[in-house]
Amino acid sequence: MIIEQIDIYHVAMPLVYPWRTAYGEDAAAESVLVQMHSQGCSAWGESAPLAAPCYSPEWAGGVFALLRNWLAPALVGEDVVSGKDLQARLAHFKGNPFAKAALDTAWWVLAATLAGQPLHVMLGAARSAADVGADFGVMDTIDELLPCVDQAVDAGFRRIKLKFRPGWDLPMLQAVRARHPQAVIHIDLNSGYRLEDLELFRRLDDFNLAMLEQPLGHDDLVDHARLQAQIRTPICLDESITSVQRAKTAIELASCRYVNVKPGRVGGLTPALEIHDLCQQAGIPCWVGGMLESAVGARICAALAMLDNFTYPADIFPSRRFYAQDLAEPELELEVSAEGSPQVRCLDLPGIGTAPHPRRLQQLTVAHATLTAKTR
Repeated sequence: MIIEQIDIYHVAMPLVYPWRTAYGEDAAAESVLVQMHSQGCSAWGESAPLAAPCYSPEWAGGVFALLRNWLAPALVGEDVVSGKDLQARLAHFKGNPFAKAALDTAWWVLAATLAGQPLHVMLGAARSAADVGADFGVMDTIDELLPCVDQAVDAGFRRIKLKFRPGWDLPMLQAVRARHPQAVIHIDLNSGYRLEDLELFRRLDDFNLAMLEQPLGHDDLVDHARLQAQIRTPICLDESITSVQRAKTAIELASCRYVNVKPGRVGGLTPALEIHDLCQQAGIPCWVGGMLESAVGARICAALAMLDNFTYPADIFPSRRFYAQDLAEPELELEVSAEGSPQVRCLDLPGIGTAPHPRRLQQLTVAHATLTAKTR
């Protein structure tokens, strides 16, 4: 398809409450949305690196500038025939997966829209619904956390994820596990620890956790392999997997037993598909993560989560979990499966069936740029 125009929006979406992790706190989710136009049609992609370069080296303001100044000009006016073609055209720009993901996801949604197919079908999925988990960030007190976990267990969520950082660690986990001894629980350490914390990790083996998500450095693979060899609990890599090559290396080193795949973090749906296939061949189950995206990004994540090797419940949240009103519509809602577990279901519409609401987009936009073939 010939890319006729690309619109780029840097947005800041206020959260219902701050999202606290080992790397900091966000009161608003800063994201970058791309509207891509071809053949009289347009579609949206999204990448949400957040406001500051704390989760990764990228940040929303930088992603917007890179898209406006370099990446979008490399595509607008060009005949981009596939996701791999798009990635090849951007390959000489080093790194910056969140920036590339904004364009890659928009291309896939546009391609599915033009083909008259739902995105998950375009990606090769045979199912249209998948289980999701319940996630809990750092709260003010353990007494505040426990009723929230109780509600999630009662609601039938198949797994519970707890943020874990110094000062919000073993006492918190002990309280939750004592309250729910049979629940599937994993903890997300967001790169907050080091190999020198081996004694702590050995203590965590006693909690029967499904996994430890990203315990060590955000760019580490070697120490994760060393740690995995010394503990029973499976390690899941998140921040460390930023490309197909990094996934290959992690597999070769035996750095993990699970992989969290976020389209933004790995550079888009094109590399996400390759990572899914690599892990499937290696016998490593995957699951889809989220970055507090609007319903646009959440729907893209949901489409990816329908693939066969995404077997662990995904981090895909209903819009009202984080936003008083989502930037996009229709808002994302969960449904309950016949077995009683909350699920996300893909819409049976071309593309993702979701787009930003014009008025809300205008209200939440920090910066906007439009590129056409004439402005390159």
